[in-house]
Amino acid sequence: MAANLNRVILIGNLTADPELSYTGSGTARVRFSIAVNRQYKDASGQLQKETTYVPIVAWGAQAENCANYLSKGRAVAVEGRLRIDSFENAEGERKKVVEVVANNVQFLGGPRSPADGYDQPTTENRTVKNSDDNVKPRPAEEKKPEGKPDEEVPF
Repeated sequence: MAANLNRVILIGNLTADPELSYTGSGTARVRFSIAVNRQYKDASGQLQKETTYVPIVAWGAQAENCANYLSKGRAVAVEGRLRIDSFENAEGERKKVVEVVANNVQFLGGPRSPADGYDQPTTENRTVKNSDDNVKPRPAEEKKPEGKPDEEVPF
């Protein structure tokens, strides 16, 4: 039997604030992208810079922690697996979605401060999206329903 491995480890900076949403059963999901920078020398010896933007999704308590403590520009290490899905849009075209499903998100460095030119996010001023895309203010305390969480939602 052949061995299989789907493991991704990335270190980068958030390109925007995370977007927190909840599934119909109350499971938290957060989406954000990170910019991963790479430097290399080309054939002529010139230093080149390349940036790859990688979409990330995390679930459950980790999703809520990411939404509460991460913001644009913050450095993170993400460990997870690569997921590639395809779907048909309203025009009948096949589209692919590539993202990393995070198993572990490590917050690197300290939180950004207003002195650095970043606003500090708080749980009181965050907004969250329900799975039906209605935006509501983030509640101070929100209980998740008991029971088995939903399987992963592809989008």
